[in-house]
Parts: sequence; C-alpha cells; structure tokens
Amino acid sequence: MAKRDYYEVLGVSKGASAAEIKKAYRKKAIEFHPDKNPNNKEAEAKFKEAAEAYEVLSDENKKARYDQFGHQAFENGGGGFGGGGMNMEDIFSQFGDIFGGGFGGGFSGFGGGGQRRAKGSNLRIRVRLTLEEVANGVEKKVKVKRKVQAPGTTYKTCSTCNGSGQVTRIANTILGRMQTSAPCNVCGGSGQMIDKKPSDADAQGLKVAEETVSIKIPAGVVDGMQLKVSGKGNEAPGNGISGDLIVVIEEADHDKLQREGDNLHYDLYVSFPEAVLGTSKEIDTVSGKVRIKVEAGVQSGKILRLRGKGIPSINGYGKGDLLVHVNVWTPKTLNKQQKEFFEAMQNDEHFIPKPESSDKSFFEKVKDMFS
Repeated sequence: MAKRDYYEVLGVSKGASAAEIKKAYRKKAIEFHPDKNPNNKEAEAKFKEAAEAYEVLSDENKKARYDQFGHQAFENGGGGFGGGGMNMEDIFSQFGDIFGGGFGGGFSGFGGGGQRRAKGSNLRIRVRLTLEEVANGVEKKVKVKRKVQAPGTTYKTCSTCNGSGQVTRIANTILGRMQTSAPCNVCGGSGQMIDKKPSDADAQGLKVAEETVSIKIPAGVVDGMQLKVSGKGNEAPGNGISGDLIVVIEEADHDKLQREGDNLHYDLYVSFPEAVLGTSKEIDTVSGKVRIKVEAGVQSGKILRLRGKGIPSINGYGKGDLLVHVNVWTPKTLNKQQKEFFEAMQNDEHFIPKPESSDKSFFEKVKDMFS
C-alpha cells in the first residue's frame, strides 16, 4: 500500500512551522496512543504513521529531502530505509518529550517511567555508484565493522533498582514530602547489569565483528543523499535496540555523460563532411549504446532529444531525457587540394551563412526545453 503524504498524516500544510508540526504530532500521538486504544491494531498503525511523519518533518534536512524527492528519499520498497522500520521503543526513546505532562506525565512507563531499552549508536558509510548504477538501481554488498553482543555475555538484575530501571527518592520540602522517580544511574534505566563476559568483550559485553550487509539502492538517487538501513548499526547491551547504518551516496563522474537532475547531456562531435552530408552515430547511454541519425546540413549547437534515456525520477515520475549536443568539428590543418577546394567555395552561395529567422541561439534552445 502506498504511503500517505506526511503533511496529510499530521494534518498540516507544507508551509507549517516547526512548532505547528510538533503540536499536530502531539495531538495525533495522544489520540492514537496505545494506552488509550488497547489492542487496537488500527490505532497502533496510525500512531506509528504519525511518528514516522514527525521523524522526517521535524528534522530540517530530512524535511528538505522529503519536499524534493518524496518518500523515495528514504525508502526502497521495503528495503529497510526510512522511518517505516520504527517500532514502539524507537518512538518513545526519540520523542518521549512530546508526551510529557499529559496523562499524569507519561504513558505505560514508555514516556514517563519504567525500564528503558538502550539503543546502539549509528554507523555511517559512503557508497560510490556509477551513473549506470544510479540510473538502474543496484544492490550493494558491503563489509561493515559493528559492535555485537559477545558470545557468552550474560546479564543479571540490577541490584540498585531491582530490575525496575527506576530509582525513587523522597525529599522533605516546604510543601511536604515529595516523591520523585528517575532512571537508575547504575544500569541506565535498563534494569540489567553485566553478569559475565568474555575477555575480548568491552565493559558493555560487546565486541567488534565484521558483517556483510546487503543494501538495496533505488534508481534515481543523487549525490549526497542519505539512506538508512535499520538495525545494522552497533548493537546495544542486553535487550537493547541496534542502531542504524547510514548510507551516504557518492556519484562517480562518467567519462562521456553529464548529469543535470534527471536529464543527461552528451557532446557529439561530427566532421564537416558528416555535417554537410548527414550521418548516423553510435553514442553511449546509461542503458547501453544506441545509434542516432544526424540530418544533412545539421548546424553546430543543434540539440537532439532522446526521450526517456535519462535518469528515473526518485519520486517515480518517469525518466529524464538524454540531450545530445551536436558540435561540428572544424579541421585545423588541410592539404593543398583541400585548401584549394575551400578557397574556391568561399563565395559559393551554398557556403554563405543564411540563418533562418526561426533559428535560435544555444541558450534559447535550452531555455525552451525546460520551460
């Protein structure tokens, strides 16, 4: 099922301020919160949907990418990218402040109390793609060094909070005895402590291991775009949540094609005789070589458009075009016979420039193509 527009999910306009977005999300989160809708799968789905929308729209950089590329800036048809992989722990750990002050200061121990599940740190890698891989999409297998729980590591109940993840303190104030609760500073709110660990593990019972991760990259990505592979960052101790693997796209230069958005440009050079008589030429595209026809009498600066031979839109709105720029190559050296021929042709009526009124400059032609 196609995802709904994030602005529609939160019920705000595209020009909404950060405060308006936060207010709209809090309203939706309270409306569909699991504590208010027990065992209601539809409400839970809407709660997660609102959190996913807020995760993107509350971040200035993510919001800018979403406004430009839509859902495909973060997703790949279920390939593990974007906010769609969020679970309840992700939501409450990231946006717990949204729920503070309502319903007694928190829900079910998620936002206001109870055990906390630690989350491992994110990892970041760069993946370099050829223009052909950008155009067609690709699955990359990369080796990632990440922290994982060391075999043989065991945990025990925290003796300070007795596994609750919270410590309660009572203080005498001018208003009387006040009771406050806070995450346990010994176990960090997880309710667990290291019991046993192998010698090669760190203080949290983790060790570095190399893993091959498969990354599905959709067609149409752009240089600098970041994709997220959920759960492939560093693991967290105990029953914590693994961090994410952030994939930064790098686009390699092509030796013959230049990219401009979803369109591609190709410089085609033809000889003077070819320009006069017409010819056919084989050129490179991102899907292989194609042969094009160059009409007789072609002028330097002519642009030939090959529709649909560009880059697919990351939003799924079709493909760009390949624009072939014709350049007539003027010879720099001539033999005696060739020189005599062109000297004889200098005043020939067929060699005198006669631009038609309909002829436009190079910049006018490009402007017309994108208007």
